[in-house]
Amino acid sequence: MGPLGFLGRSRSSVLHIWLGAFSLQRIFQAQDQLHNALHLNRHDLTYIMLGKIHLLEGDLDKAIEIYKKAVEFSPENTELLTTLGLLYLQLGIYQKAFEHLGNALTYDPTNYKAILAAGSMMQTHGDFDVALTKYRVVACAVPESPPLWNNIGMCFFGKKKYVAAISCLKRANYLAPFDWKILYNLGLVHLTMQQYASAFHFLSAAINFQPKMGELYMLLAVALTNLEDTENARRAYTEAVRLDKCNPLVNLNYAVLLYNQGEERGALAQYQEMEKKVNLLKDSSSLEFDPEMVEMAQKLGAALQVGEALVWTKPVKDPKSKQRTTSTSKAASFQQPLGSNQALGQAMSSAAAYRKLPSGAGGTSQLTRPPSLPLEPEPTVEAQPTEASAQIREK
Repeated sequence: MGPLGFLGRSRSSVLHIWLGAFSLQRIFQAQDQLHNALHLNRHDLTYIMLGKIHLLEGDLDKAIEIYKKAVEFSPENTELLTTLGLLYLQLGIYQKAFEHLGNALTYDPTNYKAILAAGSMMQTHGDFDVALTKYRVVACAVPESPPLWNNIGMCFFGKKKYVAAISCLKRANYLAPFDWKILYNLGLVHLTMQQYASAFHFLSAAINFQPKMGELYMLLAVALTNLEDTENARRAYTEAVRLDKCNPLVNLNYAVLLYNQGEERGALAQYQEMEKKVNLLKDSSSLEFDPEMVEMAQKLGAALQVGEALVWTKPVKDPKSKQRTTSTSKAASFQQPLGSNQALGQAMSSAAAYRKLPSGAGGTSQLTRPPSLPLEPEPTVEAQPTEASAQIREK
């Protein structure tokens, strides 16, 4: 079959995807047509569309395999190189992501998608000034890009220039009002600035679009706690604990709230659950807990009289900070409240995420391992997240 026949097959497959309302049957038909086209004659467009099908199915591994074969076939195709780099970036494989994005920029130095992704990688590792330099180049090509202004805003957030961060994030929100990551970041920055009513507004909006993310409910609970709405804060924490099965800081925050409300038994239960999650996370050598979080856990452990051998003490690298947190734990008073419970925030950038953990009082702390989305709730759980979020928003 000649080139015209091959292009006919490719275009037929494209029509199956885009004109078939993404139905499962049409996707399978398109996949079969694309495989047949590859057997007859390989083409960049065929690989691209086949990779998009696997992405629609949520199968990143198969998508990466397809794009790897595509890059072997067409090593100078910047779209293929950029897409493969972004997929590696999404999986946290930074070395391969940097390699493919660098190759894409070698062939096309003005490729704004690759530049945005490279800047996001630098932002992930805290090189905010270098990332902003990259974003300036992107701004000349796509000045109305919501991911661009989102990432610029979170660079300013990392530099503790909160007013500039809010300004950039507001522009991103204007360009993409239904993007929950931007709403999340706006809530995070407002929490850091102790503007709790504004934080509640943006976090509630983010929950409408992403009702199964536990961290959103936890941040909402922190805002509600500082707004002195303890009842709805507890509802938010309950939902956060139900949705997030791996983040120990959700349980820590909830335990602090319960302890400050005089419910030591409930606080102890949450503290023990936190310890279980920390023990599971300690198997990862790349994970570090911020000293501020360690200090809060030590204070709470001392207040609950669960002993001094706390699981949080191991990952602290700085010996001075470790001595400081240990001495603070020993000096903690059992009668005094622990203060504002900690707020866990994951700063969402569009190509790669870096993690910031600002406290309810405005401090910051950090986990070095790049974040991933929380697990979906188990189907056996009877409670529905939308019901809980509706109750929270009644206030």
